[in-house]
Amino acid sequence: MKLMPVVLALLGLAAGVGAGLVLKPAPEAVAAAPECHEGEDCPAPDPLAAPEPHAAAKHADEAKHAEASVVAVEKPFVVPIFKGEKVTAMVVASVAVEVQAAHETAVEEVTPRLRDALLAAMFRHANTGGFDGAFTTGRKMEDLRAALLAAARQVFGETPVSDVLITEIARQDV
Repeated sequence: MKLMPVVLALLGLAAGVGAGLVLKPAPEAVAAAPECHEGEDCPAPDPLAAPEPHAAAKHADEAKHAEASVVAVEKPFVVPIFKGEKVTAMVVASVAVEVQAAHETAVEEVTPRLRDALLAAMFRHANTGGFDGAFTTGRKMEDLRAALLAAARQVFGETPVSDVLITEIARQDV
């Protein structure tokens, strides 16, 4: 009777592994195109061949970055970290904004408003504990990047901002 739970657990495990093996999708066959050099007779690509699944997304991403221009926001941002009424640390961060190349001058035109919006986002991040502990890893940096991107997009309105890059960040405890 004492072995019954162990036997049931082993049967359940075996059934789960068996179901996983049976229901596992078949590996996709990716036909590699033969390498073709200039001046050689190359076979025409098969129009019925399935395209590489991520090729379109990869090409779109490369095209986006090829047309993009990264504009550094002058002067680093200094964000105080408070514990109660006392400043316990300072965070210094430098950022850059990635926009379409045609809108590069728009960044310079709205720099004061952009700095204000980015600094406000950093203050909110600091006040919610975003710069506490190991702030350069994991979710805290993702949250900061998302907040900075949202702030930049709010300032630019119709101008396409594709990313806000944190180029330098450091925390100094006082």
